Amino acid sequence: MEVFLKTCGLKRVRTLLVLSLLVLKAAAECPKPEGGENIVLTDDALLKNHYEENSEVTLECGNGYETESGSGVITCIDEKWSEPDLICRKKDCGAPKPQPSMTFDMSGGTLFGALIRVICDKGYQVSGSSFKQCYASGWVGRTQCEVVTCDKPGEVTNGRNSWDSEEDPEYEAVIQYTCDPGFSLTGNATIRCTETGLYDSEPPECQGVKADDKTTTVTVTHRPTTPTQDGGKMITTVAPLKATEHQDTDDAGSLTTTTPTVPPAPQGSRDIMTAEEKTTPTAVKSTTALQDQHNATLDKTAPGVGELLSLNT
Repeated sequence: MEVFLKTCGLKRVRTLLVLSLLVLKAAAECPKPEGGENIVLTDDALLKNHYEENSEVTLECGNGYETESGSGVITCIDEKWSEPDLICRKKDCGAPKPQPSMTFDMSGGTLFGALIRVICDKGYQVSGSSFKQCYASGWVGRTQCEVVTCDKPGEVTNGRNSWDSEEDPEYEAVIQYTCDPGFSLTGNATIRCTETGLYDSEPPECQGVKADDKTTTVTVTHRPTTPTQDGGKMITTVAPLKATEHQDTDDAGSLTTTTPTVPPAPQGSRDIMTAEEKTTPTAVKSTTALQDQHNATLDKTAPGVGELLSLNT
């Protein structure tokens, strides 16, 4: 009897063990799958709590990446996941949208995560971010190029400038300065707004004209004398002439002497010289050897004041 009970007990235990193994095998499952490099689980796969044998889940490319090849489906087999066939690559943002007076330094590429530098044309400056970055949604970074401006031009005493706008002068704007009557301009008459936001020179000054700066030129003309007769006498009236000559000697030794001519005068009076008359010089050329003889001839032909007075009497 005891042997029978023992035999029946062993059979029952064996049956229970087999049933347990069958239940365990039926309840076998895979662990939660993990993504690879730039690969993640889909939202549906993440929502599951159990991953039974022969179940499938789908993988997808991560943020900033896109599918190059593969389906992304993996299967739970013998409590292990099959190898994924999904291959992902970085998203390419491409060239940014063109903007006025703006270019980009794209030496770092245009793929996801890349940075490009904003470059403004000459006379313009960056307003906003100096860089743009490639994200999954595209280029991020608000920026624009604004024209450079200079401060309003300064006023000058006793003068004015040509700027009459309420806005600040922009790049390449030219300001003209003028002075009031009786004042002269010292410095540049124009200043220009440069790409640095500064003018290329300081404003000029308007200074009063000094008396020493005024120049008056007087030119005296002597005209030849004209003899007249009075009672049978020949009378020649000549204005006093000081013997002032200009002599030049050239390389050949020739002497050139320039003497003024004597102006005519009314009978019995002295000639009046005016500043408007033009000088008519008479040039006499002689050799160096005849210089003394020439000077003596001048002394004889140019009567002095006393001789003129004697002639009048």
